Amino acid sequence: MAQLTVQVVTPDGIRYDHHASLITVRTPDGEMGILPGHINLIAPLNVHQMKINRSHQEGVDWVAVNGGIIEVNEDQVTIVADSAERARDIDLNRAERAKERAERALEKAQTTQNIDEMRRAEVALRRAINRISVGKK
Repeated sequence: MAQLTVQVVTPDGIRYDHHASLITVRTPDGEMGILPGHINLIAPLNVHQMKINRSHQEGVDWVAVNGGIIEVNEDQVTIVADSAERARDIDLNRAERAKERAERALEKAQTTQNIDEMRRAEVALRRAINRISVGKK
């Protein structure tokens, strides 16, 4: 049976390296499923929950991906992201605190009408919500 080799790489190193039968990612154009034999591609990724169906019915892994790019070359899938965490590695208390900080920063930026700070706070909030969602899986 054909399979994918999936690597998730961040500036801190390889965060995920396994074989898979299917991965699901979200690009600006929508959700995309990658199966063995997929056409080669490079695409940007949104902040999202990446679902990885492990080969040979070994289960499902979830990874919180904070943007980046995906490259599919033959059956090698490489995701390069600013940060990524597997569900089992996410500290939910820390993620909840990050969400609260981002909400406060967003509220302050809206009050002062600081567009740059609003955008930064919105990204931080999306990342925190993504981490919480993946961490609960």
